[in-house]
Amino acid sequence: MGEFFGTDGIRGLAGQFPLDESTIEQLGYSLAGKLKAKLGRAPFILIGRDTRQSGQWIEAALTRGAFTAEAEVHSAGIITTPGVAYLTRTLKADAGVVISASHNPYQDNGIKIFAPSGQKLDQETEQAIERDLKADPANFPPMIRAQIEPEPTYAEKYLDFLHNEIGAELDLTGLEIVLDCANGAAYEIAPVLFASLGALTRAINIEPDGRNINQNCGSLYPERLQEVVLAAEADLGIAFDGDADRALFVDERGQLVDGDQVLFIMACYLAARGQLKGNRVVATVMSNLGLELALKEHNIELVRTKVGDKYVLEELLAGGGSLGGEQSGHIIFPEISLAGDGIITALEVLRAMIASGRSLSQLASGFTRYPQITLNVRVARKPPLESIPQIKEAMDALAAELAGKGRLLVRYSGTEDLVRVMIEGQDETAILKQAEELASIIKEQLGQ
Repeated sequence: MGEFFGTDGIRGLAGQFPLDESTIEQLGYSLAGKLKAKLGRAPFILIGRDTRQSGQWIEAALTRGAFTAEAEVHSAGIITTPGVAYLTRTLKADAGVVISASHNPYQDNGIKIFAPSGQKLDQETEQAIERDLKADPANFPPMIRAQIEPEPTYAEKYLDFLHNEIGAELDLTGLEIVLDCANGAAYEIAPVLFASLGALTRAINIEPDGRNINQNCGSLYPERLQEVVLAAEADLGIAFDGDADRALFVDERGQLVDGDQVLFIMACYLAARGQLKGNRVVATVMSNLGLELALKEHNIELVRTKVGDKYVLEELLAGGGSLGGEQSGHIIFPEISLAGDGIITALEVLRAMIASGRSLSQLASGFTRYPQITLNVRVARKPPLESIPQIKEAMDALAAELAGKGRLLVRYSGTEDLVRVMIEGQDETAILKQAEELASIIKEQLGQ
């Protein structure tokens, strides 16, 4: 990871470096310039954003920079992150840019860049842009004042793809579905899509005001969705996050079904049809030990990567595979799309339900979750954890204590100034105490 680009593009507080106007203009200028030099022509850049109030001015600043470097810039307006990835690929754009901070609160924002393949921008180009941004601001010319209007045909094209290609032959008639759109990018497209496929659809959190994205709603806060599913006696609920690249589910009993359970359901579904390449599933070190054991019973291997969907995708492409993802609900079907897409995940889970004639709770029942505790510790700096003797000693002692009956994972967040302490084991009370003790030592050594 560089100084600007983390595991998921550039993230930060909107209006503050590196998400201040002048840096964003320079980013747009540098991106367009790098593409122009590589292509020998003016690049075509597509921009989309979520519903945050800062999205419009960030898009405008990025557009000014790109225009100044003679790029052709088009806006898809409010659209999901995977929607931009799809359009970048199908329209053969030279880059797709998403302005979103995904599941973060509205004060944050981010810039994520997709290559024409629909994959995230390569590291080499990211590093070249970073070098430009670190250079003397006097290297940049005055920026052209320019403004573009969103083109609604882009969102319509993505909706057609979801309905006609992903949703082909999927009849949801008779199913009652509650959608939680997190007041985010899926607030218009998701209710229209699921209703068009025949579902009796009820949508909540579809009134974005620029500040309520992810606010006590969506995949991070599914409690309200659980209540609504039970009250409506619906067949299931689907919770998206702010940019709809992930989805979590609520079964007909009001129980949460997370990304690990979705990986289990889809792995079994694909394997039963001979469609699970290599009989392997790719997940991260955060996935529950229960997933690994449940898949093993079906002769399916779980391959683990570092945290971050980019690492899951890299392993799927390098080692082959049909399915990968994260516990957070970020699921990748590489044969459909190289970007995680919460709406596609939902359609595939519904396909598995209909094909099996089983409820969501029945499909998830083969998976026994080990208790897992994750604590976040806010830190003032991020040195290698092993370089702090007190932290290393505590981590080594705890790892030895858990050996053979649990897992310890301690890592820095890729997008925030946090250390995440995750412990899995058989006794929830014991692992909570262990996690709190380790978190306390980390806070003592690195806390703000």
